[in-house]
Amino acid sequence: MSIETRLNELRELAKTYAKAQSQRVYLEEFKKSRLAQLMKRYESQYPTAAAQEREARADPQYIELLDGLRVATEEAERARWELKIAEWGVDLWRTKQANDRAERRGYGA
Repeated sequence: MSIETRLNELRELAKTYAKAQSQRVYLEEFKKSRLAQLMKRYESQYPTAAAQEREARADPQYIELLDGLRVATEEAERARWELKIAEWGVDLWRTKQANDRAERRGYGA
């Protein structure tokens, strides 16, 4: 595999990671808004903020958002580790190249 091909793969991995990470962060922030929206919905039925929050956190819309956040976090972590593994591969390739050069010069063991 050529270096340019590998660099293109790394660029694509970086894009995948950035997209997954942005989705995760968005959902983390939106979770606060959704909770507030749902608490407002339960405001007339439950007089205390604690009761409103309890109902909001049990609401199917909130649970669905949490499921989405779980998926987004999994995707972001998978992409992050794929990038990390690719970086390790580059480091190993560099080390092998350096060792090969040293061996050709007669510095090898």
